Amino acid sequence: MTNPLHVDVPEGLPYLDYAREFDFPVAEVFRAHQDPALVTQWLGPRGMRTDIDHYDFRSGGTYRYTNSDDNGSYTFSGVFHTVRENEFAIQTFEFDQYQDVVSIEFMTFEDLGDGRSKLSGHSVYPNLEARDGMASSGWKEGMIDCYERIDELLSKATA
Repeated sequence: MTNPLHVDVPEGLPYLDYAREFDFPVAEVFRAHQDPALVTQWLGPRGMRTDIDHYDFRSGGTYRYTNSDDNGSYTFSGVFHTVRENEFAIQTFEFDQYQDVVSIEFMTFEDLGDGRSKLSGHSVYPNLEARDGMASSGWKEGMIDCYERIDELLSKATA
C-alpha cells in the first residue's frame, strides 16, 4: 500500500506544507532527488515525459527541466540554495508560464528508522494568489503520482 501524501493549505497564508513517508531509507529517497538519471523517472505526473536540460542538486546548483506530453510542454527552473545530504534542501521553483512568480521550498529528509523515511516540505509563495494558483493547479495529484513513482523506482532497485 502507498503511503498517503498529507497537504496543508492554510486559509489566508501564502504557503503550503506537505509530508509523505517512504518505506525506504532516507539515503535512497535523497538519492532519488539528487541523481538526474533517477529524477527523469519520477518527476512529473504519469503520462508525461521529463527532459532535463541541467540538474545540479548541490548547494549553489541550478536546474531546468521540461515535462511534456501530446497536449504540450511545461518548463520549470530554479536554484538549489542549500543542500545537505540526506537531511535538507532549499530551492527556488519557477514555472515558465507564470513569469515573475518564484516560490521557495524547504525540504526535510528524515530518517524514521527501520529502513523508513519521511520527506516534509514547506513552499512559500510571493502572495496568496500565487499559492492558491498552485494549490488549485492539480499540484497535489501530481505530487501523489511523483511519490508513487519514487516508490516504484526504489522497489525495482531493491528487488
